[in-house]
Amino acid sequence: MSRRSRRAVARSAGRDRVLTTLLGLVLVAAAVLTLLVSYGVFGTFRAQRPVIDPLLVSWIGTHATATRWIAIGVGVVLFVVGIAWVVRSLRPEPRPDVALSELPGERLVVEHAAVADAVRHDAETIDGVSRARVRLVGTPQKPALRIALTLVEGTDVRDVWADLDGRVLARAREAFAVSALPTAVRLELDASAAPTPARVE
Repeated sequence: MSRRSRRAVARSAGRDRVLTTLLGLVLVAAAVLTLLVSYGVFGTFRAQRPVIDPLLVSWIGTHATATRWIAIGVGVVLFVVGIAWVVRSLRPEPRPDVALSELPGERLVVEHAAVADAVRHDAETIDGVSRARVRLVGTPQKPALRIALTLVEGTDVRDVWADLDGRVLARAREAFAVSALPTAVRLELDASAAPTPARVE
């Protein structure tokens, strides 16, 4: 699955994974270094020294005010980084508008809501589909679709897929002027919408 196709399936968490991995590697390296020092790999004298160097303790005692401000600064930096990380992780996924014309001096932009509504309307005309939900994701240059279809019980999924790909998505690709439009399709069964069988007496 290509990177662009994965964007259609789920929101990318690549940056979060990279930051978490780097942080984990730093902590693992610090833990390994501490173990090596404690086992005397770097010398017996160094292994017997206190965890906090006495010179550092003495400097902290002599420069209490500077130490306090350094601790406050480090705490503020960590707090800001943490808040920024949380905000970035929780912010809504962008829904890009699509530019249909790139001619010089001419720019035709279609809002994401209009695109999603058009695709949803087409999808709901498919036989056996009782409801459709559509979301446009990705970037204006590389859009992708997420479609959730609620099917009536007894619907042939192959017919639904053929109509979706051959008509609905084909029209969307034509409108976007692209040869490929990554789309994630989720199918749900709506038993309540099943047709009532005829009663034979």
